[in-house]
Amino acid sequence: MARPSLKGRSLLTLLDYSPEEIRWLLDLAVRVKKEKQDGAAQQRFAGKTLALLFEKRSTRTRCAFETAFGEEGGHPVFLSTQDIQLGAKESVEDTARVLGRMFDAIQFRGFKQSTVETLARYSGVPVYNGLTDRFHPTQALADIMTLEENFGSGRGKKLCFSGDGRNNVARSLMVISAKLGVNFTVITPPSLNPDQELVETCRKLVAESGAALCVTGDSAALEGADAVYTDVWVSMGEEAKREERLALLKPYQVNAGLMAKTGRDDTIFLHCLPAVKGEEVTADVIDGPTSRAWDQAENRKHTIKALMLATLGLD
Repeated sequence: MARPSLKGRSLLTLLDYSPEEIRWLLDLAVRVKKEKQDGAAQQRFAGKTLALLFEKRSTRTRCAFETAFGEEGGHPVFLSTQDIQLGAKESVEDTARVLGRMFDAIQFRGFKQSTVETLARYSGVPVYNGLTDRFHPTQALADIMTLEENFGSGRGKKLCFSGDGRNNVARSLMVISAKLGVNFTVITPPSLNPDQELVETCRKLVAESGAALCVTGDSAALEGADAVYTDVWVSMGEEAKREERLALLKPYQVNAGLMAKTGRDDTIFLHCLPAVKGEEVTADVIDGPTSRAWDQAENRKHTIKALMLATLGLD
């Protein structure tokens, strides 16, 4: 495949990337993972700086960005809302202008999609969406990388998400699947269906990629699935709805019985973590032999490193 040029690009949502560009990032991630496994240390980020802006707490996103950037000689700087005036005494626009003059790239993990979009608009450097309420694109890259490590090409494979169909992970999986030809099914209560605008956008994309897209409340749709995915039932900022959400989503818990509905013994289980064992997934599934959640966690690092290498023109 011809190498696309992603230098200077931000990643706010995978809707902005072509299938060929996403494919390039995934192939590059495979390459940098092998380099890491082979101990082939490089210093491609030497002399570069990365601002890490966090409104929400994080384990995998923070560690993936810091280790991917730091082990290649770069200098990541962690900035929480306790450290800077992000949208408080200083506007997001002004913060972006300042950081863009001091850093080579910016990562943002927080609430509003509009915040990461504003940072990209005013900073003049690549900005990476480490999670917003609407999208989690770096997670989706790691998810597809993990799927392909188990089954080869993701094209034509069946990926099913069981749980809260509105959340950022489900929405990002829908986008990347539609772009790459992965058959994607969201199994969720009707009240938690992904927003219709995104569904219609993805239906246009699957018409081009040849994939299938299904939104349903019936777990019978799990039949034949290559992978079953879930995420927490109560997202950050929605704690007040906890009891209501648990009652609504109980039938969608990924347990041995639900996994058996795939009719296959080689179906893998996926989870972006952190997991609440006993709620969205039972311990025997996430800690069992079909779970690839820990591979996904590691692959966050490799896909993020690939993204930064490509967008900083170092690939």
